[in-house]
Amino acid sequence: MTNQGILVRVLGDYGPFSTMGKSIGYLVTIGDSSFLVDCGSPLFQQIGGHGLKSIKGVIITHCHDDHKRWFSDLSLFNMYAPDIQHKLPVFSSESINAGLQTASGPALNTSLSFDSKMVVDLDYADYIDFKPLGPRAKFRIARQPNAFGGFTLAVLDLLGERVGPEQAKIVVSSKNESPRLLFKDHCYGEWVEPEQFYPFSSTTFYEENGNILSDPAGFTIEAINAPVWHGVPSIGLRFTTANESLVFSGDTAHDTELWKVLHSEKRSQRLSGTREEFEAASILYGNINDYIERAWSSERYYEALAAFNDAIVIHDIATRRSVVHTDYRRLEHTVLKKGKTILTHSPDKMTSEWPLSKAEKSFLIHGSTFSEVVGDRLLPMNAAVYHKEEGNYFVGYRNPEGAVTLYENDGILNLGGQWEWQNGTELYNVDLYEDVGGTYLPLRDNQEGTSYVPRADGTVERVIRDECGSRGIVVKDLRAELFNR
Repeated sequence: MTNQGILVRVLGDYGPFSTMGKSIGYLVTIGDSSFLVDCGSPLFQQIGGHGLKSIKGVIITHCHDDHKRWFSDLSLFNMYAPDIQHKLPVFSSESINAGLQTASGPALNTSLSFDSKMVVDLDYADYIDFKPLGPRAKFRIARQPNAFGGFTLAVLDLLGERVGPEQAKIVVSSKNESPRLLFKDHCYGEWVEPEQFYPFSSTTFYEENGNILSDPAGFTIEAINAPVWHGVPSIGLRFTTANESLVFSGDTAHDTELWKVLHSEKRSQRLSGTREEFEAASILYGNINDYIERAWSSERYYEALAAFNDAIVIHDIATRRSVVHTDYRRLEHTVLKKGKTILTHSPDKMTSEWPLSKAEKSFLIHGSTFSEVVGDRLLPMNAAVYHKEEGNYFVGYRNPEGAVTLYENDGILNLGGQWEWQNGTELYNVDLYEDVGGTYLPLRDNQEGTSYVPRADGTVERVIRDECGSRGIVVKDLRAELFNR
């Protein structure tokens, strides 16, 4: 297998409420450089201490626990492992890093001294070497001391100067008391939430320096925000080499019809006082959505539509009504392309005509295509149907006489036939195979105690356990025979 291209090892890809225990995480390797993208999966079990010591850092796309579950432990490991002891390089946006600092505080703020004789205070910066990914905002909310010995909130520019209420305001939530920034866009003449309204390329709110990571191995990593719509501060990622472009789209409600509404819909403000009182106020209390007049700029909308051009995309997926993820039945309303997309972050049980990732699968992005890496082979993902259930993974190839029928109900697919899930409109029949470590094997019968067990030489045994003991036989991999189907 060639070592050129971008190698992605899927450490975890299950949805946020999975029973399978492997939340989101990827190991991306280009040449001799490896980065973690998120750290929700059990890293120490999967990569081990030696592997974690060799990574160049971790990139965090947002602060939901299924994407950062092992962040504190990884930080502690870098601090205390006897043969490593250096800060953990963390790449993300400034707002996401602030969230990491808040969330990890209880685990990192105190510890014992190295001689174990004292309880010592530590700072987040003692553990973390933060490297911004994406541009800095030109305006921020800061706490400043007031004349009464307390603090007041103010909007500051990059020079530390206060910004007047005609340009920016702070809205303190009546739900959780968190402050959010309200900003006057002079092109539209409307009040917006700037981190949602502008793409990173906009110099109205962001600095021109996009803080793109350039690796000595000859590739770049860039944060993108235009197509990422998730609620909490979030980024997507673009890895670019001389010949490849790989995008992690991040958790996002990706729907071009929704995006069109976000940028075209003018909202009416719901003011609690007079217009004059609103315009004069520096700090407001309540719901920021009462004041936002437009969610997205047209600049963000058109940039989102073009964000995946010429890229292989690893994209989150849900079944329906996810709110913060992409619904499978809405894929036709995205800019994604089936032959260039790997669906991830999926529910424990799902059927798809698009390739589904799985924990411990590896993919090589080479040029404008991707292949699954199985041993020293590069194999296409050319099945008609992909299905996952209870930690098992299956592929289906079209056959009019196939034993399993694919059904569709309100845009959601399910399998019938021997699987007894007949529900909806019949689409076509398939021969179904079990995918074990990238090998395609005949379906196991329903005999209790039967399992497939991978061997060290890359083959797979069908093992039967009963009252007489266990016995196994090597099963032929059918994937090569299915290559041209």
